[in-house]
Order: sequence, then C-alpha cells, then structure tokens
Amino acid sequence: MTSFDTSPQLNVWRALLALAVVFVMLATTGWTALRSHHGATPLQASISSWEHGRIHGHHLPDPDASPARLTRFFGSLTAQERAHLARRYPLAVGNMNGAPVALRYRANRLALAEQRKVERGRMHDSRLSPIGQQDAGRRMHRYDSLLRHGRQILAFDPEGSGRVAEVIGNLQQAERVSVVVPGVDTDLLTFQKTNRPYSAPVGMAKSLYAAEKAASPTTRTAVIAWADYTAPAGLGIDSATAMRAAEGALRLNAMLRGLPGSAPVSLFCHSYGSVVCGIAAREMPRRVADIAVAASPGMRVEKASHLRTSARVWAMRDATDWVQDVPHLELGGLGHGADPVSAAFGARVLSAQGAQGHAGYFEPGTQSVLNFAEIGVGAYQSVHCAREENVCREGLSGTTAAGRA
Repeated sequence: MTSFDTSPQLNVWRALLALAVVFVMLATTGWTALRSHHGATPLQASISSWEHGRIHGHHLPDPDASPARLTRFFGSLTAQERAHLARRYPLAVGNMNGAPVALRYRANRLALAEQRKVERGRMHDSRLSPIGQQDAGRRMHRYDSLLRHGRQILAFDPEGSGRVAEVIGNLQQAERVSVVVPGVDTDLLTFQKTNRPYSAPVGMAKSLYAAEKAASPTTRTAVIAWADYTAPAGLGIDSATAMRAAEGALRLNAMLRGLPGSAPVSLFCHSYGSVVCGIAAREMPRRVADIAVAASPGMRVEKASHLRTSARVWAMRDATDWVQDVPHLELGGLGHGADPVSAAFGARVLSAQGAQGHAGYFEPGTQSVLNFAEIGVGAYQSVHCAREENVCREGLSGTTAAGRA
C-alpha cells in the first residue's frame, strides 16, 4: 500500500492549490458583488434628517461626533427632549454610539415597529414575486420577535441583509461586559435560530450569559450579541479576504468606544468574527481586557504580539472543527494568516472539550463556553488550558504577553 506523503512540502503545495482555486473563482466571478443603491437607505435618511434638525434653535450635533461629545449632548437634555428625538429620528438615535443605552433601546423599538409595517405591506404587494413576498414575511416575523417585551436592541439597520445587536443583562450596571462577534452567514434572519439555537448570535450570547451567572453569581454581567456588521455570505471570496472584516472592525471599535461606564470588556470572536477582532485589536479602547477566538481561520497577523493590544489573547479549536484544514497563510490579500492555536502564535490556548464541529463552541455544558464564562467574569485562574498550563496562565494578574511585546 502506498503511504500518503505528509511532508511540509506537500502541505505547501496543498495550500498553493487552494489559493489557485480561489484565484480561478476571482477570475470567473469577479472580486466581489457591489450593490448600487438608488436613493437613501432608511438609516441614511434618518441620519440626514437628524443633520438638518434643530433643538432650541440650535443644530443637532454631528451624528459621527465622539461618543463623549454625544453623551454630553444627551445629558444636557430633559427626558422629554430625549424622547422627542428618539421619536423623530429613531434609526439615527438607535444606532448612535454615545446616546443613552435605554434611549437607543426605545428608538430601535420604534424603528422596528415602522419596518414591520413596511414588510407587512410587502407581503401583499402583487408587484413582488412569491419568493419576494415570502422573504417579506420572514423579515416581518423577525421584527415581531425583536419587538417582544424585554428585548434590548442596541443597534438595528434594515438595509440589505440587515444588521442588529442585542444586549442580554443590564449594560448600564454591569461590572463585566462580554461581546459575541459572529462569523459568516450572520444577518437579520440568522440572528437567532430555533434549530441549533447556540450556533446563532442570540443563542451564543444567552448561553454565555447563563454560564457567567453560574460561574460568578454575584458579578453583574451583560453580554452583547453583536451582528452589527455585514458578514460574508458563505465560504466565498468575501470570507477569504479581509474586506468585510475591515469594515466590521471600524463598527466594532465605534460600538466599544460608545459603551457606558468603565467595566472591563471581553470579546468572544467566532470563525470569521476572529478576523474582525484581529483587525480591530490595534485601535480597541484599553478597557478591552480579553480577546478570545474560537474556530479562527486567522487574525491577519503572524503572532499575538503583532495585534498590538493590551488585551489578553486566548484561542481554542475543537478537534472536529473543519477550520483546522484551512490553509493558515496570507498571500495577496487572500487568507488570514497564522493559526491562533499554534504554539508559534503565542495566544493562551484553551480547552474546547465537548464542542462538536465548527458551530458548537457555545453549547451549554461544553468546556468551551465554560472557559469563555470564566474569562468573561475575570476568573482567569479557573480556565482550563488545552496544553502547557503554565503558559496558558502566565501573567494573568499582570500585563499580557501581547502587551509586553
């Protein structure tokens, strides 16, 4: 029987072959599909209206002003004046980093209710195909779900495939904040799922929140299911490059800078979400204490120290995850660089015992979500390492390895 050659040279050729396939896809399908929009989107229209608005005879502040500037502005208003702005410009206020969190929740409820009316009308629009009417129905039911009592929608944009972020817990009073950053095929309709719920952002966040409560019942925590970027659709060109991640990184950092209070923040980045976190790392506010990645195709750097962040960098991957077979390299903008669970990368490698496949890391009871929870509440000495325990726990009370480099 002929044995299979597993030499490093063969692995290189396999990687080059994979890249060649991608280049063929580029040549035949184009770099990416660009959508041309005719007219302003609902969010753009709301922002434009805000930019032309006034209060007490004065122009409203630039919606892209710093979160601190916007926080001061809203703090100068009465409750009635803030409520008026939320009613007048719901999408603008609902997506405004620096606006009071409770006001953003209220504004996004108003925006969701308006978009629900739009989709209800489209369901019965004879100009649409049956598939278009069915899509409208699915979106309307998603808006119904997001409008249920008690849901706290931090961001919402109905344009295209849709973007959304939701808070689990009390963000204003949290002593620790966790942010779940998901990967490919994440949009408005996949934000939560009935089948395999813990593979979707809402299920991930709820599972993590419950695990954090179990790990430290006295610690006030909040978890954000953050799907407020346009993720790649499927494993195509967009997922092989950093274009979507670069835009997502800007949005992620804008959200982080707008969070209320000063509680430490831990990021939990899954699959392509780890590419977003890797690009965002350099510009993240210093309150970000941890960046933990799971099922990562790479973080666009060769070593954790190259992220140039003061945050602790953690990584995990289950043995049954197909992402281990992805070539961990970057060439001509394709690929995402070194393997974050490799010893050479320098992250603290965590156990993912119990996680099955690429989407199982947030399943309740798995070692992966338990490890995430310990990180989320700051119980670093309780994490379970995948190997070389002393390296995994090194310097947990002080500066991180990445920060020292």
